[in-house]
Amino acid sequence: MARVYIGVAWPYASGSLHLGHIAGALLPADIFSRYHRMKGNDVVMVSGSDMHGTPITVNAEKAKMEPKEYAMMNHNMNVKSLLDLDIAFDLFTHTDTKNHHEVVQDLFMKNKEKGHIELKTMLATFCPSCDRFLPDRYVEGSCPSCHYKEARGDQCDECGNTLDPEELVEPRCKLCKSMAEFRNTDHFFFRWSDFNKPLLDWISDKKHWRANVMNFTRAYLEGGLKDTAITRDIDWGIPIPQEGYDGKTIYVWFEAVIGYLSATKEFFALQGDPDGWKQYWKDPQVKHYYFLAKDNIPFHTIRWPAMLMGYGGLNLPYDIPGNMYLRWGSEQFSRSRGVGMDVPSFLSAYDKESLRYYLTIAMPEIKDTNFTLEEFTAHVNNCLVATLGNFIHRALVFTAKHFSTIPPAEELLEKDRAILVEMEEAGKNADYHFSRCEF
Repeated sequence: MARVYIGVAWPYASGSLHLGHIAGALLPADIFSRYHRMKGNDVVMVSGSDMHGTPITVNAEKAKMEPKEYAMMNHNMNVKSLLDLDIAFDLFTHTDTKNHHEVVQDLFMKNKEKGHIELKTMLATFCPSCDRFLPDRYVEGSCPSCHYKEARGDQCDECGNTLDPEELVEPRCKLCKSMAEFRNTDHFFFRWSDFNKPLLDWISDKKHWRANVMNFTRAYLEGGLKDTAITRDIDWGIPIPQEGYDGKTIYVWFEAVIGYLSATKEFFALQGDPDGWKQYWKDPQVKHYYFLAKDNIPFHTIRWPAMLMGYGGLNLPYDIPGNMYLRWGSEQFSRSRGVGMDVPSFLSAYDKESLRYYLTIAMPEIKDTNFTLEEFTAHVNNCLVATLGNFIHRALVFTAKHFSTIPPAEELLEKDRAILVEMEEAGKNADYHFSRCEF
């Protein structure tokens, strides 16, 4: 029996889960977990809602709610969606627990004590009209790489590149749409550059990684990592564990990935075994798998491993099977732009098993795939109903008509034995692909 750790990218608690979330990270992780449990392996699969950051505060302001109230509302809604889809976590928590705050602050301070985090003065985006500093997602502009006009101050959703606000062309305030400017402010920076060579050495033997994951990661590292600020001028988040920094919190992209560690600790504490997490995080024989979509690749192949290296003594990822995007027709799913269909809406019209089946065969493992209701309906009708369903129906009707019961087994014919051999080979083939996160 082997121990297997599965971490699943943390969806923002800024709205309902949509089909892109399911196909991109949640369903493949559930399939992989079920596969290992069937093999008798000891599995821990965790994730949770990403409660902090500007998507929450922006939407909470629009809804005239407090950020925590708004985030918890969406967290509870998404927990129900996961249960409705039979996606079974050992723990699906959230990032506003006391436990998560403590684990994040511990990792922050350990890296700071080792010299990997330092205080600097930087230019930050400021909106004169709103009279406030603007966290990354309060800033929009054109992407300098692909020229997408609605790129954010932290990342372009169209090309996947991570960004700093000053890289945007014509940055503007997301709230009032006026042009933004830059002013000095103090923030803590993580010295990613300390880990450029260690990370290149670490990925050198990852022959089992998907090509898109490796290529994306290697391009980042070969371009040289820049040190970036890991704190923000925003109240809603995890406080910096030092006096004198009121109004500043730890950057959501830095603290959210620490949830993989804090959730494991929380899970075992709930089982009455507060040290149980160590057998998954300190035993080098335990393989760690992280399921996510392509926009999250650099945070899991570069940022999180660097943070773990800086902390020391914890397992690094073994595999990071990052999926490409499931698109709604030809457009990218987007809660903010209202593109796509969320899980509650879909399940009000269709059943969960049909959705799980179709998203598995249409899973965007190596390229973006398009989802349309027409194609979904055609696949279900042609494959599940007309082919599989009809085969089962005909077999049952034939048996009932001619035997009235299940007939006794007779001696196998040569063609029967050939089918059994094919079935055994199919099982071995499925085992091989499932073990490689190919569904």
